[in-house]
Amino acid sequence: MTAATTFLCSCEETMPLHGETVAKACRTKVRTADQLCRKELDFFKAVLAQESDVLVACTQEAPLFTETAEDMGFAGRLAFANVREQAGWSGGAREAGPKTAALLAAASEEMPPIQAVTLESKGVALVYGRDEVAIEAARRLSETLDVTVLLTRPEAVTPPSTTDFPVVKGTISVARGHLGAFELVVDDYALPSPASRRAYVWQAPRNGASSTSDIVIDLSGGIPLFPAAELRPGYLRADPRDPAAVERLIGEASGLVGTFDKPRFVQFEASLCAHSRSKITGCTRCLDLCPTGAITPDGDHVAIDPAICAGCGQCAAACPTGAASYALPPVDALMRRMRALVTTYQAAGGTGAVILLHDGDHGLPLIDMLARYGDGLPAHVLPLQVNEVTQVGPEMLAGAFAYGVAGIAVLTRAKPKHDLLGLQRTLATTRTILSALGYGADVLRLVETDDPDALGSFLAVPFAGTPTAKPASFLPMGAKRGLLELSFQELHAAAPAPVDVIPLEKGAPFGKAQVNVEACTLCLSCVSACPTGALSDNPDKPMLRFSESLCVQCGLCEQTCPEDAIDLVAQLDFVAWREPKRLVKEEEPFHCTQCNKAFGTRSTIERIAAKLEGHWMFSGANAARREALFMCEDCRVERVVNESFDPYGAPERPRVRTTEDYLAEVKAGNDGLN
Repeated sequence: MTAATTFLCSCEETMPLHGETVAKACRTKVRTADQLCRKELDFFKAVLAQESDVLVACTQEAPLFTETAEDMGFAGRLAFANVREQAGWSGGAREAGPKTAALLAAASEEMPPIQAVTLESKGVALVYGRDEVAIEAARRLSETLDVTVLLTRPEAVTPPSTTDFPVVKGTISVARGHLGAFELVVDDYALPSPASRRAYVWQAPRNGASSTSDIVIDLSGGIPLFPAAELRPGYLRADPRDPAAVERLIGEASGLVGTFDKPRFVQFEASLCAHSRSKITGCTRCLDLCPTGAITPDGDHVAIDPAICAGCGQCAAACPTGAASYALPPVDALMRRMRALVTTYQAAGGTGAVILLHDGDHGLPLIDMLARYGDGLPAHVLPLQVNEVTQVGPEMLAGAFAYGVAGIAVLTRAKPKHDLLGLQRTLATTRTILSALGYGADVLRLVETDDPDALGSFLAVPFAGTPTAKPASFLPMGAKRGLLELSFQELHAAAPAPVDVIPLEKGAPFGKAQVNVEACTLCLSCVSACPTGALSDNPDKPMLRFSESLCVQCGLCEQTCPEDAIDLVAQLDFVAWREPKRLVKEEEPFHCTQCNKAFGTRSTIERIAAKLEGHWMFSGANAARREALFMCEDCRVERVVNESFDPYGAPERPRVRTTEDYLAEVKAGNDGLN
């Protein structure tokens, strides 16, 4: 929803304002200025006193405007949009009216509040090192922290004259936890002899010692104790040979006492997880992608530790069921901002929109530098900031093209903070789908650069795609999986060259469970194993049904089937997605010959009877038992009790040949030869 009043400032006439375009496209009252933050600040105050919903097209002076509003007791909504660096300061500023309106409309979309995870540290710190560098760091930190030094494989280390903190020996073999809750296992653990003179003399070592701490300070110079170590809260690491790095570490560690809030990046709903059923492993996409080790198996589902999660979002992007969903912001809120960006741009007369997905830490400064020292972003490139570009899933990419964009560029660092495998898979799968639907083969690009000029050159190359001629306008609302289905259906409806079925690479999260009908016995073990309900039965008759829109290709049905009758086929079948359930196999139920109750299927009962034909339990004197095979469980029990079937009536088995028998035979043979 666009603000009631929007301030446009030319920033001392360094950029055009496009007031009429903004007013018409955003349906807002536009107020213009040349220096709103200084000489026209009273104008801002006057308008603020009359309005309750105000948007200022400036982020540089947001602190000043916020402070002014607070001093006035302003209780309304005050929002900001970066128009200057993202549209006004560019070579195409004169043509950037539609883009200016789009940026303002996107900024007007409110984001949900951030949920926080609280971490508490009491200042108990373990300094892990190998020599005097660790001891000196501990000495300086001991004024603010409760310090213990653990020396790994130390050589000749001279003891300090005063024992201000414990110094022990050992090597960390296992490390778990986070700020305020580290758990360590130490091997070769030993205390120093109090009589140590020139160097520490250690007492008898032992393995498996346990330790807990709030902070771990690693000056060992060895392999990090944690994956993606720089993202683990409370774990600080520096090269002991780099004095500047050690100095920075000491300064950072001294402040890690108290209560700290970090964002809850991912919401997790365990009931939707397709990781495992009956100790059979299915989906492991999130486990394979998590760079920090925050995700671990936990029975039928996984567990995500929010204190360790660093927010890359690859788990949420890859999760096919929606069990893991990004929360900063939720995907539906982010898609609504994207919708406002694209649809307002089009309503203002813009064409050929390209979305530039970027983060705040890397992408925003790069765009700023390009605006200040280069030609800025082109007028058709619409920047959209996300917390992490790796959080972007196929539902958002599909939705963007359904809304009518000509291309999407994803901006990352030249040397990413973590592996981009999940993002690359998402882009590859979406490219296949877009190409098959006629949008073009080169409409999704990954830009890996730290150079603003390289970014500008990259964006200057046109996207050779075919935007839809019938853009969608759906309002994205609801959970991740529902949004995925909606986005794909809208993408197909808007496609320049729609096709019904698109083959995908094995491992893609969309497809069908191909059932060999001849081999299937309708035992329905696959229905029990399916975590999403894609495979279902019918309580009234022997039947197997399949809903392709719910299948996430986890493989649990394939591994569970006792007849090996199921194969996974990765594909996107839009016709099947529109159908609620497809009948896979149906059989006539078999009726009990005694009470006429339906139980099992006719083919299964007849197959069992055929296999037992001639078996001693159902032939000869026991032939009457065969009739029990065609009875339901109740009648079968009654028949067995009434007929007094002897469960021990089996013919005598041949005597088992033992070692003694063999030796006796050998001896007898030898005696015969003599």
